[in-house]
Amino acid sequence: MASLRPPRLLLSFLLVLPLLLSIIAISVESLEEERSTLSRRGRGGASPAAANGVLRFKGTKGEFKILQVADMHYADGRSTECLDVFPEQMPTCSDLNTTAFINRVIQAENPDLVVFTGDNIFGSDSTDAAKSLDMAYAPVVDRKLPWAAVLGNHDQEGTLSREGVMQHIVGMPHTLSHLNPEGVDIDGFGNYNLEVGGVEGSALANKSVLNLYFIDSGDYSTVPSIPGYGWIKPSQQLWFQKTSSRLQKGYMSTPEAQKQPAPGLVYFHIPLPEYISFEASNFTGVKQEGISSASINSGFFATMVEAGDVKAVFTGHDHLNDFCGKLTGIQLCYAGGFGYHAYGKAGWSRRARVVSAYLEKTVEGEWGGVKSIKTWKRLDDQYLSTIDTQVLWNKGSTGRRRKRTTGF
Repeated sequence: MASLRPPRLLLSFLLVLPLLLSIIAISVESLEEERSTLSRRGRGGASPAAANGVLRFKGTKGEFKILQVADMHYADGRSTECLDVFPEQMPTCSDLNTTAFINRVIQAENPDLVVFTGDNIFGSDSTDAAKSLDMAYAPVVDRKLPWAAVLGNHDQEGTLSREGVMQHIVGMPHTLSHLNPEGVDIDGFGNYNLEVGGVEGSALANKSVLNLYFIDSGDYSTVPSIPGYGWIKPSQQLWFQKTSSRLQKGYMSTPEAQKQPAPGLVYFHIPLPEYISFEASNFTGVKQEGISSASINSGFFATMVEAGDVKAVFTGHDHLNDFCGKLTGIQLCYAGGFGYHAYGKAGWSRRARVVSAYLEKTVEGEWGGVKSIKTWKRLDDQYLSTIDTQVLWNKGSTGRRRKRTTGF
């Protein structure tokens, strides 16, 4: 009787089968890891707002809410220590506390847009700038929230150049950030604007009823005779003027021509020299350190006043200041320090600024243009406290003095 032994070829196949299965498993795992990396870098699916660049007021409340996060100073995550907290907090405090705070405030406020106003990472303490950026923005990326960012003076001090940092940000999922306007010769990286449309189905659905400007305020002076920080250059101011003029013309032209410009909000990192104009009696919030602006005044505040549409400016940079003060019709606001790897003050909670714009109702009961803009701050304390709620702007209040007319 012949033996029923399997053919030699089959035996050989059975011997190498485990190795083949192992190779296939490793290949699949590598492919999934590559897909995950590509997704986080911006080639995966994006939210509708991030995919087509459309921001819009919600029709339920006629509201658009922006969360400002200033000075995260993110580095390497769990291994990065906190600064200026109580000694008993040090053993368990790291960049992850910054991440937890972002998650808390997003959960509480449900913003329509999150804006990061520079020093988002602390480049010199970051092992890999790209990984630090991914970790810093993970809370908004994972939630598929529309977000925008500008650079501060520390973002580029690691393994990526200033342009490289902004290029990485622009390539991330759900961001509305831009490197710069196309076809424009302009200083810096991260100069762009976003338009917020009226409620879907309303008469102003196809108009920008709230304009957001984002500007690179630079890092440090490159002029040997001028010490200190950078400033907003003439090329940037020219772009702002042209963009503001175009938006105002579109809003005040047919169809549905409006009588006054749509309000504008401006975001950048380093405060203007005009921030020094305020004392405790004429601002809301606190001023606990000096104003670290550029050592020269490049005139951008005057440029905004002349443009006529800007109602408020929002900066970071000076972590212990969180005030808003009104000067010549424009509110100049700090957000206050957000990150735990940034300098701060033990016992003075890290904080974020929230800005909410509200639409008016027409006589026909339809949503119209913006009627008011309010702001408040959220503290990273036990209660996620809300403080310093104030009205930044009301329609019909320009903040400018009228010329006195006299008869002859």
